[in-house]
Formats: sequence, C-alpha cells, structure tokens
Amino acid sequence: MEKLKEKLKSVRIRLFVTLCIVIMFLVLCLVTINSLVLENFYMYSKTKTIKDVYKTINQYYEQPNLEYNLENELKKIAFKNNFDILIKADNNLIIFSTDKDFLENISRITEMTNLYKSKSKANILYTGENMEIRKVTDSTNNLNYILLTGKLVNNYSLYIRIPIAPIEESVRISNEALILIGVLTIIVSSFVASFISRKFTEPILQLNEITSQMAKLDFSKKYRITDSDDEINKLGKNINTMSDKLESTITQLRENNKELEKDIEEKSKIDEMRKQFISDVSHELKTPIALIQGYAEGLVENVNTDEESRKFYAEVILDESNKMDKLVKQLLELMKLEYGKREFNNKRFDLTELIREVIRKCNVMLEENNIEVVFNEPEPIYVNADDFYIDQIVTNYFTNAMKHAKEVEGKKQIKITIKRQEEKVRVFVFNTGDKIDIDNLDRIWGRFYKADSARNREDGGSGIGLALVKAIQNNYQNKYGVANKENGVEFYFDVNSSKLL
Repeated sequence: MEKLKEKLKSVRIRLFVTLCIVIMFLVLCLVTINSLVLENFYMYSKTKTIKDVYKTINQYYEQPNLEYNLENELKKIAFKNNFDILIKADNNLIIFSTDKDFLENISRITEMTNLYKSKSKANILYTGENMEIRKVTDSTNNLNYILLTGKLVNNYSLYIRIPIAPIEESVRISNEALILIGVLTIIVSSFVASFISRKFTEPILQLNEITSQMAKLDFSKKYRITDSDDEINKLGKNINTMSDKLESTITQLRENNKELEKDIEEKSKIDEMRKQFISDVSHELKTPIALIQGYAEGLVENVNTDEESRKFYAEVILDESNKMDKLVKQLLELMKLEYGKREFNNKRFDLTELIREVIRKCNVMLEENNIEVVFNEPEPIYVNADDFYIDQIVTNYFTNAMKHAKEVEGKKQIKITIKRQEEKVRVFVFNTGDKIDIDNLDRIWGRFYKADSARNREDGGSGIGLALVKAIQNNYQNKYGVANKENGVEFYFDVNSSKLL
C-alpha cells in the first residue's frame, strides 16, 4: 500500500493519469455534444431545406416552365432529400404524391396536425405566412416526422414529410462510433501517454537524483546534456554549474577548515608545550637553584674565610649553573621533538663510524670504571637519518649503560651489536648488571623518571635522555625498546637503511 502511494506521488504516474483523464474527458464531451447538438442541428438543417423546397415549388407554379416536367422535378427533389411530398387541391384532388401511404394517411396526419395545433405549440419548428413546420408523432406507426403544411400560390395544399427516425439512428450510431473510437484512442493514447510521460519525467528523475546526491555533498553525478535547447536542458546545465561551484566552495571550505583546525592544534600544542616546559623547569630547577642560592649566600656572608672553601663554593655554583643550562637546553629540544617542531637534516652516513666515535669520547670513563666494550663490526653500515640525533640516541644508550654496568660472573661489560634488516638497521646496546623491574620497563621512557632512586646528583643524570630517544624515534616512526637479559639489560633502536647504488 505504501509503495502504491509512493508511485502515485510520482510525476510520471500523475502525468500519465492526467493525460488519460483528459483524453476520456474529451471523448465524453464529444459524445455529449453529439447527442445534444447533432439532432437539433439536423432538425434545423432539414427545416431550412424544407423551407427552400417550399419556395422552389412555389416558384414552379408562379413561373411555369414548359421545358421541364413538374412531376419529374418534384420526384427528384423528394428522392434527393428523402422527402415525402403531397400536393392536394381544395376539392381533395391529389395533384402529386411520392408515397401511397402518405396519400392514404393524409386525413389522419391532418387530424394529428390539428390536434398538435390545439394542444401545444411546443413542437412548432417554424411558422411562416403560408406555411408551418412541426414535429409530429404518428402513434399508429410509432414514427416521428417533420411535417410541413402550407398553401401554394395557386391555393394548392402542400405537405412535406421527413421521418425523424433516421436522424435518431444516425445520432445513436455516431455516438457508438465515438465511444468505440474513444476506447481505442484511450488504449493507444495510454501507450503514447506512457511514452511521453517517461520522456518528460526521465530528465526530471535524473535531476532529482543529482540534487539528492548534492544534498549528501556528493557532486560526482552530472546531468547528461542533450542537443535540445529546452527548459529542462537549461535547468540541467544550471544544476551542473551549481554543482561544480558548490563542490569548489565546499572543497575550499574544507581546506580552510583543515587549516583552521591545524592552526588551533598548533596553538594548543604551543600552549601545552609552554605549560609542560614551565612545569618541568620549575620541578627540576628547584634543587640547583636552592644549592646556588645557599652557596652564594655563604660566599656573601663569608661563612668560610679560607681561599680553598670559597673556591669550592664557587665551583659548586658553576657546576649547578652548567647543569641548569644543560637541563634547559635538553627540555627545549625534547619539547620541539615531542610537538613536531624540529626538522631533521637527513643524510647518508656511516653508522659504524658514529658508534666508534661515541666509544672514543667515553674512553676515560670506561677506564675509570673498568668497563669492557665489545663492538666488532668490521664493515661500514650506511644509514639515512640526521646524524646529530642518532648520535644523541647512541650517546644516551651508551652513557646509561656505563652508569648501570656491574660485574656479573667476572665480567663488567658493554656490548654493541648491529643487525641488518630489509629496510632498517637495528642497534643493540647491552650492559651487564641488575635487571630493570618489570613494572618500570615502560616508565623509564618518561621524562625525569629515574629507576634507581639511590643515584646521587654526581651521576649527572637528568632523567631526560630516554625521553629524548623516544621522541626522536617517534618522529622517525621507528621502533625502540628495552629487554631484560640473563646477565643484564639490553636497549635497542631502529634506523632507516641507506643502500649503496
């Protein structure tokens, strides 16, 4: 039922139904007009013909012409017009008659005529000076006639009779023909209407589908332009133009919106960076500032008068200022890395040589702590990255390994190995010593986290080194991590490989 209602709402169905109703209405109008007008028109036409015949017969008697036979002329007129003509003298002598029945029933017809005259004037069709035309009914024969009675110039009585039955029969046949033609017309027209409605509604349905897609912000569908220069084609062109402009405008709005969101995100990141930086600095600088303040006050108040003590105070202040400077720089660098504000200067370099250089820089500390370094990579390994940041990762891993290296089974060792993969190179830094608690394996990558709470400030650790490693690797979208091994701890990180051409 719902589907039927939806179909009836369709422009195509409504147009089809409307065309069919219009055709049926026209056929009905024709039948009605034929029924109401044809008979009256026929009566009017025959009445006029009878009047003309009356005048013609009068002329025959007014101006007799010896060249033609009057009786033959009257027969021609009667045959031509399907008339019955009777001319009678005053002494009831029949001058001319076309039908013997008409002759035999003239008295009865005259009586009926007189009856109609006295009874009603409703059936009088025409009244002239010497004639009268009426519609009469012969109840004996159950026939209707148009009857003219009149006087000719020679005082002969003239009677002309036209049967009406053929007229009514003609109207009936005409109506039946119209109805039959109407039915056939409706059947044929239904196909024509269906074709026309489809022809007219197809572009409208297409436009409806296009506008529906446009409402969903889908501008991929376009109206198929034809060669015709009608209103629908122009509407299709305008909708295509509007679709293109809307698509362009919405695309521009989306791009502007993305830029706005990006600006808002950037602003949010900057605000977050500032808050985080202030929080970190205020947290980490409390101790060095307190130390600097305490030793500075001691110097001002001459707590220690000897030169050696004052020198010690000054060295502590200088050392803490250097640590503060280093901490602030590391924090700024970490912030830029974490919020995507740092651009990498990627280039091809030898990773093996970079690791050897880091080991050389730490030789003094290695000898002081009796740490053995194992790195046996004989060949150059080329990678593609920013060598400054890769150097920071290796340095952080290596210094972290030196701080936590302990003797295990007679070995106090740091071992560096490199594993080549398809498109990556993985570097492992292992040190003998205590394992990291399982709960801390993920926490150590956070800023300022120190797994060994017993470490003193002389270790020089700020707790930012591994956070820097995490930030650098996240920018490169490379893996990093840590794992407990049998005799110690192993850190690793990936770097993009650079193959020789």
